[in-house]
Order: sequence, then C-alpha cells, then structure tokens
Amino acid sequence: MAGHSQFKNIMHRKGRQDAVRSKIFSKLAREITVAAKSGMPDPAMNPRLRLAVNNAKAQSMPKDNIERAIKKAVGGEGDNYEEVRYEGYGPGGVAVIVEALTDNRNRTASTVRSTFSKAGGALGETGSVAFMFDRVGEIYYPASAGDADTVMEAAIEAGADDVQSDEDGHTIYCAFEDIGDVSTALEAALGEAERVKPIFRPQTLTPIDADKGESLMRLINNLEDDDDVQNVYANFEMSDEDMAKLSA
Repeated sequence: MAGHSQFKNIMHRKGRQDAVRSKIFSKLAREITVAAKSGMPDPAMNPRLRLAVNNAKAQSMPKDNIERAIKKAVGGEGDNYEEVRYEGYGPGGVAVIVEALTDNRNRTASTVRSTFSKAGGALGETGSVAFMFDRVGEIYYPASAGDADTVMEAAIEAGADDVQSDEDGHTIYCAFEDIGDVSTALEAALGEAERVKPIFRPQTLTPIDADKGESLMRLINNLEDDDDVQNVYANFEMSDEDMAKLSA
C-alpha cells in the first residue's frame, strides 16, 4: 500500500486538503446524506452514518453542515444519488479504482472516461482491476496518537490485521466486516481516529518511475477534483528517490 499512502502524504504536505476544503465538505455531506438514507438517520443506530459523521468531524466540518446533510435524507432529498464504481488503468499500467456518488451516471462516466484518456490511461469494464484489491477497513491516526510500538500494541489488542507507521502517522488495517469493532476498541485505547473508512487495498504494487508517477498523480488529482468522485485507489509504488523528486 506504500504507493498510495506516499501519494497521500505528499498531498498532505503540499496543503492540498486546505486548498479544497469546501469541495471536501461537499463530498462528506453527500456521503452523510446517502448513509442516512441507507438506514436510520441516527448515527448511533446506523454504522455507515456514524463513520461518515466521524470522518466529517475529523475534517472539522461544522456541526450545522452535518445536521443539514442528515436532514436532507430525512426530507427525502438525496434519493437520486447512486453509488458507482469505475475501474481502469493509469500511466505505467497502474490499476485504478474510482468510487463515485452521482445523480447522473452518464455525466460521471463520461467525465471519468475522459480524465483517464487525457492522462494516457484507459477506463475498463467493472471487475477489470478489482480482483487486484482487497476490501478492508482503514483507520488512520496522526503521529500524536503515540509511538509505533504503542499503536501496534493497541491495534493487536483491537483485532487489527496490519499497521504501517511513519513520521506523519499510523495507518491500521482490519477485515472489512470488523471495522466497527476494531475502530471502537482503538478509540478506547488511542482516542478518536482521524479517519475510519472501508477502502480497496492493493494486493500487489506496480513499480513506476518519477515521470509516470507525475502523470499518475495528475490523473488522481483530476479525478478527485470531480464533485461526483468520492475515493480513488491505485496500486503503485515508487522508489524513495523518485518520490522525493515529486515531493520537492
């Protein structure tokens, strides 16, 4: 998973999230509305909604925004949001999965296909790359949560499967079906996580150089800039030297 994690760290260091905070709030609100519509509009009774609300809070999304997103679901709005997954290959043959929430499948498909094409990639059929990923839970804590040993011990006790720590923070992985129990146990030991969500984790990684990496990051950035796109996953890895070039 090093590749995508490294990419995310670069984006964090460059302040990308601050630059697009309003867009992030919009996407979080859409997920909250869809989650509330999929079950009870009460986070205590709806695990997906609870995760969506907690992630919104971790991004400092105002309470009023969160409540407004839930009320949209209660009021019957948001019915037309459809969950869609796109799969394809980016520069260097890197497998890419795109998750979207859209009220116009044709518009979103056209935009995603065009974005892949402009980056030198190609959109494939459903299932064309998903077999190279595992659906798992990802729980992220900043470095301030504790040192690597402390977090590892807490993760083992909570029933997690893997932990990756670096100078920025700790990424903990668990079985998809265990995400609720593991995150609850970790919260008791380490406090509230910065991010808890189901993800697609690559089984293997595709090596790419700095040139392909730059093109791939441009593809991922452009995909994430689309209002309908919620998440983007890619199975790449780069050498520390090439990653440093892109971080400069």
